[in-house]
Amino acid sequence: MKEKDIAPAFAALGHEARLKIYRQLVKAGRDGLNIGDIGRLLELPASTLAHHLGTLVQAGLVTQEKQGRETRNRADFDVMQNIVGFIADECCSGVDLSPLSSGDSTTETGAISNKDSKALA
Repeated sequence: MKEKDIAPAFAALGHEARLKIYRQLVKAGRDGLNIGDIGRLLELPASTLAHHLGTLVQAGLVTQEKQGRETRNRADFDVMQNIVGFIADECCSGVDLSPLSSGDSTTETGAISNKDSKALA
């Protein structure tokens, strides 16, 4: 995945209400929650909740399934795993600063080592 593919998900989670909704859906697991349950848990009006759920669905973070008169909302765990993987993928691998001017503490390849990055912090 690329930044442009992940950015809409982070933008959607950048709002406090949407983050709370998403966390409740993650807690609920594969069973998900209906809209009324989410509203009661988070004390959000139905119209506000519908708006925020729509944004989460559009970002690909939440799926909705109509079950009779209810709409079941679920976190898309595959998408969540992709996002976490995207962030963690290059964790602590070093940063190549070779195109930048010299003078920083770098390894022979021009990458700041994990030890050096801790010292710089």
